[in-house]
Formats: sequence, structure tokens, C-alpha cells
Amino acid sequence: MRGGNSYLGSIGTTIFTVMSALAVEHKAINLGQGFPDTEGPADVLQAAADALKDSRNQYPPMPGVAELRQAVASANRRFYGLDVDWETEVTVTSGATEAIIASLMAVIDPGDEVVLIEPLYDTYVPVVRMLGAIPRFVRLRPPHWELPLAELANAFGSKTKAILFNSPMNPSGKVFTADDLGVIADLVARHDTYAICDEVYEHLIFDEVRHIPLMTLPGMRARTIRIGSAGKTFSLTGWKVGYVTACTALTPLVRKAHQNLTFTTAPNLQRAVAVGLAKDDAYFAALARDLQDRRDQLAAGLASVGLSVLPTHGTYFITTDFAPLGFNGDDVAFCRHITEHAGVAAIPVSAFYDQPDAPRHYARFAFCKRPDVLAEAIERLRRYFDA
Repeated sequence: MRGGNSYLGSIGTTIFTVMSALAVEHKAINLGQGFPDTEGPADVLQAAADALKDSRNQYPPMPGVAELRQAVASANRRFYGLDVDWETEVTVTSGATEAIIASLMAVIDPGDEVVLIEPLYDTYVPVVRMLGAIPRFVRLRPPHWELPLAELANAFGSKTKAILFNSPMNPSGKVFTADDLGVIADLVARHDTYAICDEVYEHLIFDEVRHIPLMTLPGMRARTIRIGSAGKTFSLTGWKVGYVTACTALTPLVRKAHQNLTFTTAPNLQRAVAVGLAKDDAYFAALARDLQDRRDQLAAGLASVGLSVLPTHGTYFITTDFAPLGFNGDDVAFCRHITEHAGVAAIPVSAFYDQPDAPRHYARFAFCKRPDVLAEAIERLRRYFDA
């Protein structure tokens, strides 16, 4: 019998699956995979439950229910001053990962080049390659994750069709600055390309840092596809509700891709997310403040153990350098070791790079857990490394 798809066959089991299974096996606290261990807002959950029982459970409109598309448009205006037409410029997807795939499908043809910024979310590269496009990589420089401007400029060329990047950025916690975005906008305009902006952590930002959508910069409105996620904004990662904002020329292409991927998303969840997006400013401020407290708790704890903690201004994650501990092995070995022997799971940061010359001395820890869980994880690491 002939084999299946050769590229998919070459992709191994994700490190997230491997480490989560290892955490279960060793009864470790899982600070690897990025999901909260508490439920989202009670009123949003209740809205989903109520909507499930109101006899509106057949196929919703393919682009998304009107209530949610209107709420997304309103949120764009409220938070960023973007004037968006909910009918022609907003599409609801089954999670942000589908939104990323649909957005890439909307602009890429086989043979096109796509600029990607490492370290990166591990879905980006496989999707770009499955669509027949060629990734061009640019690496941020730890520990402060500076954007190398010359390398970025050199990554753009005559075959460049898009840049895809994540801000706030997983795993680094970097929030792209106005200067960073200005450079990207200039390159996008100069090379007549598109920008696909994965902004799922847009409300998970700390230290009074401001998230700036690239779409708000001059000349970027028609060139940018902006992606958001209810899972991150409302701590409901299992709901898989994402949304895409794009101009009227690009939205029909995004919708055609979406139609051929999932077609639609559970209507009760969509209507509940609309309730969430209309919550007052206090909710969004408290979300960021609570996560910042947990970041500070875990950062202090990891530093007390002897790890070097890199700055993080957004997302669920802290990156640490374990070299000061003198561990004799790479990041995969380190994460396996602390899972098996200290009872705390983390993710090797090399998993967020495509090439084998990735840095091998960083580990990513998730802080989107209850304070008592973080305290226990810190204590386990302290006991192990102090022994």
C-alpha cells in the first residue's frame, strides 16, 4: 500500500503531548501546556448554558453569528480605535489556530515566501509548508528578545507574500514595540505584502506595556489580518472560538478558507463570547493584573531556585535560562529531568524553533495556574535543587 502524506508523516508527536503525558506518569505539576486551571467568568459560562437551551442549535451563519461579529467590531473600536464593519470585515473561526490557517490560505499561493519570527508557535511552520509556501526565518535575540532589523529586512524579497507573527509573543513574552511595528509596517508596504497578526494574548499584558495592533499603523488597514481568541481572553481555552478582522478585499478569501475547513462554530459559545467582549473595563484590567501577580510569583520562585528568569511582558509564559544550575544536558533533557525527579513539567524552548541550531538552554514555564499550585511547584523545585 502506498504511504500517506510524506510531510505529515515526517512530523513527530508534539513536545506538548510528550511532556503532558510525562507529567501525568510522574504525577508532576504541569507548567508546560498553557491553559488556566480555573474556569472563566461566571456570566459568560451562564450565557453559554442559556444559549444552549433556546432552540438555536442548528447551523449558524458561516461567517459567525451577528451578535459576536458585532461584538468583535465594537471591541476593535473600543480598545484600538479601529472602525470595522461587522458584516463585511469580521469572521468567526473554530479557534485561533483555524484563524491562522484560514488567513494564510487567504493570501498564499504555492511557491510564495512567508517571513516568520522565531521562537514561534509550533503550528506556523507546518501550515506554511503544507500550503506549498517557503518559510523565511528571523530570530529574536534573548534575553531581551530584540528584533534584528538587518536580518528582518533581508528576509523580505521579491517572493515574499506575507509576514506572520505573534504579539504578545509565545513563548518569549515579548510585546512588540511601536518601533518594532513601524519597521515591520515599512517592510510590508515597501514589498507589497500582507501581515497576519496573531494577537490572541492582546489582553494578557503587564507592566503598563501597551499592545498596539499593526492594523492601526498608517497604511496597514488593507494589508493586515488581525486574529483574536476568546479562549485566551476569557480563560476558556477548550471553547475554541477565534475571530479574524480583515478588510473587505481579504475577508471573502478568509471566509472561503474557513468554509472549507470547519464551516462554522458552536452557536451558543459564539453568543456567550459576545457577552464576554461587552464586559466592562474592570474585567480586562483584573485579568491582566491577576496574571501579572502570578507571573511575579513564579518569576521570584524560579529565581530563588537558581534559574535566570528572562523578562516577559505578556502571555501565560516565563522563559528561563537553566545554565546557572550547571545541568549537564540540553533543554529537552532538562525538562524531562525536572518532570521525572522534581515533579514539575516545563517545555524546552528549542521546540519553538525550526532549525537544529536553536538555543538549547532555555525552558518555558506557564504561570496561568492557581497561586497555591505555583507555590507547590516552586517548593518542589527548591527541594530538589537544594538537596
